[in-house]
Parts: sequence; structure tokens; C-alpha cells
Amino acid sequence: MKKTYPLTPEGKHPERVLEAVKHDIRKYFKRERNRPVPAGADFWDFDCKVGVSADNAQVVRVGAVIEAVDAAARSGLASVYVEILSKHGHRVPAPIQPEAVTASETEAPDGTA
Repeated sequence: MKKTYPLTPEGKHPERVLEAVKHDIRKYFKRERNRPVPAGADFWDFDCKVGVSADNAQVVRVGAVIEAVDAAARSGLASVYVEILSKHGHRVPAPIQPEAVTASETEAPDGTA
């Protein structure tokens, strides 16, 4: 989805317009996540950009898209550009961390350190 949303349309309340924009973005995420995942993939991942226009849009993480649109509305912009491209993702297992060694395990059996 590559779309420019007007934030100050004439004759509409700006807060309602902002809520409609956020609803549209959430609806798109939900629709994309409900699609079947391709073979070999674990989940749907997204590349997201938000900005004034397509030329100067900044990369944001998925959880920060709504916050970035809110920030754009608070700064008084007339419109905001949102780009969300879905891609398939693969889960990466967390690295195994060594267990913490306690002080009692470092002491010698005869009580010396």
C-alpha cells in the first residue's frame, strides 16, 4: 500500500479524519496478516515508511506507524504519505545464553576461592 492521506479535508473534523486514517492502516495490516503465508515462510513482515511525501518518507517499524501518523497530524501537516509493503518473514531462534554462574559454584569444595 502506497497512499497519501489528506489530514485536513475541508468540511470534516480533523480528529475524525485522523481516526479514519489510523483505522484504514490497521485494517490493511489485519487483511495482510490474514492472507495465507507462502510455503517456507513463518509470518508476514512489513516494510513501512511514513513522511510528508514519497521522496522524504522515513523508515519506521510496524509498531510505530500509527505513532508517526499521529506525530505528523500534531505537527500540522496537510497530508501524510504512508507506505506499507508486505513480505514473508522467517523466525530466527534466539541465541542460547550461558547460564549465570553463582558465587557458590565458583568456590572450591574445601571452601577456598
